[in-house]
Order: sequence, then structure tokens, then C-alpha cells
Amino acid sequence: MTTLAAYAGLFAISLIAATILPAQSEAGLVALILSGQYSTLLLVIVASIGNILGSLVNWLLGIGIERFRDRRWFPVGEVALDRAQRWYRRYGKWSLLASWLPIVGDPITVVAGVMREPLPVFLLLVTIAKTARYAVLAVITLGIVG
Repeated sequence: MTTLAAYAGLFAISLIAATILPAQSEAGLVALILSGQYSTLLLVIVASIGNILGSLVNWLLGIGIERFRDRRWFPVGEVALDRAQRWYRRYGKWSLLASWLPIVGDPITVVAGVMREPLPVFLLLVTIAKTARYAVLAVITLGIVG
């Protein structure tokens, strides 16, 4: 695999993994680190940027999705959406620090959009969460290798 293709592939899978689509970016990051052919720092940066941009897609979906909540085809029930909004009101922007978590992290970023979390705050907190997750994973991986 060429260097550019490896980084581009990691970026793509990291972006997809942060959206509501199912994907696994951690395995790709670990595999590339273990190969020893790529800069670990650059891998963490590329994965983080992809994952942050994927979360931004979710935030944008959240911004626009609420206007469809009364439609029959809307994928989330009224009760579930109200519960998510109450939850976000309770925990607020700080819940974005959990955006790295499997299963619940992606919906948090969508609800942040629904709740109109300001973009600079959203990006700051999601960047901290996503980058920290990949950095810790890289350190653990390097500890296993070294």
C-alpha cells in the first residue's frame, strides 16, 4: 500500500466511523501503527481530523433534521428525540467529551446539532475527545510493540 493510500484510507474510515454509519477506525489505526511503516503522530492526526469531520457531518445533520420530526418517515420517534434533547439540556456541551465512545458518541454529536451547540464549542470539545482517544490508543499500541 502506498503511503498516501494508507493515510487516505485511515482518513476515510475515521470519517465514516464518526457518522451514523457503522465502521471501525481503531483497528485501521492499530494495524498501520503495528506495520511500522508510517509516522504514528501523523496517523493520529489524520485519524483525528477524519473523525472530527465525521462528527461535524453529524452536527450538520442535527441542525437540519429537527424540521422533519413530525414526518411519518422520520427515523427517530418523538419520545426518543425529546428524551435526547432533555438529556443534552441536563449534561450540555460537556457531554461532547464522551463523543469518542462507541454507540452513544455519534448520537451525542447529532443532538448537539439539534440543540444548536455553537460550532466553535462543538469543535473544541469534539477535537479534545477524538484526539485523546486516538492518542491513548497509539500509546497503548506502541507499548505493546515496544
